[in-house]
Amino acid sequence: MNNRTLANAIRFLSIDAVNKANSGHPGAPMGMADIATILWREFLKHNPKNPNWFNRDRFVLSNGHGSMLLYSLLHLTGYRLSIEDIKNFRQINSLTPGHPECDITDGVETTTGPLGQGLANAVGMAIAEKNLAAEYNKVGHNLIDHFTYVFAGDGCLMEGVSHEACSLAGTLKLNKLIMFYDMNSISIDGNVNGWFTEDISGRFKSYGWNVIKNVNGHDFKSIRDSIRNARNESSKPTIICCKTVIGYGSPKYQGTSASHGAPIGSDEADVVRKRLGWKSKPFVIPKEIYKNWDASLRGMKLESEWFKKVEKYKRHHKKDYLELMRRIKGKLPNKVISSLDKCMSKNHKSMATRKSSQVVMTTFGKYMPELIGGSADLKGSNLSYYDDMNTFCPDNTSGKYIYYGVREFGMSAISNGINLHGAMRPFASTFLIFSEYTKNAIRMSSLMKLPIIYIFTHDSIGLGEDGPTHQAVEQVTSLRLVPNLDVWRPADTQETTAAWKHALLSEETPSAFALTRQTLEELPKTKSQIINMNKGGYIIYGKSNSPDGIILASGSEVSLAVKAAQELSNKNIDIQVVSMPCQELFDRQKESYKNKCIPKNFDNILAIEAAKGDSWYKYIGKKGSMITMETFGLSGTGNDVMKHFGFTISNVKKQIQKLIKKNR
Repeated sequence: MNNRTLANAIRFLSIDAVNKANSGHPGAPMGMADIATILWREFLKHNPKNPNWFNRDRFVLSNGHGSMLLYSLLHLTGYRLSIEDIKNFRQINSLTPGHPECDITDGVETTTGPLGQGLANAVGMAIAEKNLAAEYNKVGHNLIDHFTYVFAGDGCLMEGVSHEACSLAGTLKLNKLIMFYDMNSISIDGNVNGWFTEDISGRFKSYGWNVIKNVNGHDFKSIRDSIRNARNESSKPTIICCKTVIGYGSPKYQGTSASHGAPIGSDEADVVRKRLGWKSKPFVIPKEIYKNWDASLRGMKLESEWFKKVEKYKRHHKKDYLELMRRIKGKLPNKVISSLDKCMSKNHKSMATRKSSQVVMTTFGKYMPELIGGSADLKGSNLSYYDDMNTFCPDNTSGKYIYYGVREFGMSAISNGINLHGAMRPFASTFLIFSEYTKNAIRMSSLMKLPIIYIFTHDSIGLGEDGPTHQAVEQVTSLRLVPNLDVWRPADTQETTAAWKHALLSEETPSAFALTRQTLEELPKTKSQIINMNKGGYIIYGKSNSPDGIILASGSEVSLAVKAAQELSNKNIDIQVVSMPCQELFDRQKESYKNKCIPKNFDNILAIEAAKGDSWYKYIGKKGSMITMETFGLSGTGNDVMKHFGFTISNVKKQIQKLIKKNR
């Protein structure tokens, strides 16, 4: 059966599904069907009967709006995606949502749609493959050996994150990363020549990529030859520049933006059927086409051959085999947890919590080879590394520290890809203020249920002289708004250890740490307080069952609250202090425990945090008050700036006494 007929099966499944949903993007699937046919039928190494086979090639549809291209491929090749699922495209609780979602549909490697991020995810997958191969492959035993393929369009390459990710990919020489650039020259607003005229070939050549130009995206031989050339490249990632026609086959809509994001309608679908010689009715695929597309037997054979390699590897390198299997299963080494527990119970000296994080990383890092990550050009400031952490680079691909350069968004989206690959636990670090650059990648971490660890330092106005451009004010609060994200703002090294432990044990929730530049005192804790510290919030000072007032605080403000409470106790004013390092974790506790920390209908509650205060209203009630930030910061020493905005012992005492008096 000829490839054009097989490609047309993709086209008409896409046309029919979009028409039935009366919503979607038919243009890209119609235009890229020929490329997908050659890649998936002749090159892609995968097993539809086991979508999670570890040594499969990864395929990423970065231009995720063309989701019906991927759904059609999954359905035709034999994945658990029925024709009824195709008919249910874009409907509630279907396996075919509007954009591909990796935790919903088998065979979808990453959730895509926000353009450019899928491409960055693919870079992360290629990093993971190269790192694991360097670590576990032995002479004659190549267990980790696969390609990462990515489809991307003009929109993906316009997005800034594509520059960040692709620049780094070239520097790291990720030769098993192959991108198909769909040069259809159309975006939502029309022909991109009005706003996107850069020399893509020259751009990627400057990145250090292998550039394959002038590929006819509708000529099967040209596509096949380009893939072979790309796979033979030994030191560079490859971009295959494919000229295609968006909406291919539709006389009315092809080559125009009208086919990008709207159904072509049943009348035009009939015209396309006649033009392309497709005789089947909507959603009907002839058995012979299914037979030619089905990749199940080939996939099972490929996986079976790999498992034979695994068994041979096991006999010769049992220790490495066991370690790799542990990592694939996502099980933490026992020594990691025991070292964290030991660190949590230890009394530490005073230090900035960014330094606390480094101390914690050093206690467990050597036991956790899957830990990989880096900083956006702030290694010496973020301190997000452990002792003797080797660098990941072309000359040392088994290294674990990645110098991301000033690429916050790229770093975070790449981290998502590293995690999605499997057998890796990535972290990403920068100043808290620059979490703004990473925000959509963090959102994608949360949406995909990826336990990425984001380490943000210089967490408040307390960083001092760099001033309001670098002083985080609204960032902690805005991060707390992201569903399925645990935000930690620890007060000392013990709380920082608790943050790390919960982040590492998390299987479906990413974590964001907000850490200080300034030194914080280690707060003394009893054994029960250390236990309760792991509940996100706990009473750190005060023993009374009926205190005069309660102070809630996080991070650097906890010690302020404790000192104020201690001084007020000399005046027979009984204050209870609740340290709240993680609101999300605290909110998940039993009502009885939360009530013990913050009694219901208690009026005299003061919340203190050197940030916007919106996330504290749910705790303080209608009669409580806050010392928080409602403006941007100022340039000055950290102490002076904190004093200027009222984060002092005297002001805390004044405000809690004022509250008690007011509510009598």
